[in-house]
Amino acid sequence: MNIIEWIKQPWPWYVAGPIIGLMVPALLIFGNKTFGISSSLRHVCAACVPAKIPFFQYDWKKEIWNLFFVFGIFLGGILTALYFQDDASVVVNENLVNELSGYGITEINGLIPEQLFGWSQVGTLRGIILMVFGGFLVGFGTRYAGGCTSGHAIMGLSNLQLPSLIATISFMAGGFIMANLILPYILAL
Repeated sequence: MNIIEWIKQPWPWYVAGPIIGLMVPALLIFGNKTFGISSSLRHVCAACVPAKIPFFQYDWKKEIWNLFFVFGIFLGGILTALYFQDDASVVVNENLVNELSGYGITEINGLIPEQLFGWSQVGTLRGIILMVFGGFLVGFGTRYAGGCTSGHAIMGLSNLQLPSLIATISFMAGGFIMANLILPYILAL
């Protein structure tokens, strides 16, 4: 198996977990930095928006490493989408396929169902609810909680911060409620 084939395989928890877990001490030891993605939007805005808005009046250049990190995530997402686009090796669990077909979502090719997240769906009621309203709620919740799931669940819990425990429990409860109680009604639209 070559390196490309190995990268395409789902990594087992005992490989991916320690890599993610070692990010916390590495960031703290080598740069006294914290891990989180949501603060990057603030850094981008502070770099682009005039300093007349008090929220953006700080030295964002001290956190420029975070912008490179987010750019790497963005670039990785693009490369992954291009590499796995219409890839037959992406196998969706049969139980999920059956559940989605009950909602009329039958075209499951590649990483995401086009009938849910394709450009043609943005103008539909289901698309507006899932992508526009859902994106707003994620952004609002991230700002309200003072960070995102990666910042709270990975970095905050590692530092034994009570607000991160509360935020992580809330994120998980919200995810379970959405996936099991609300999403079936949205998919039925």
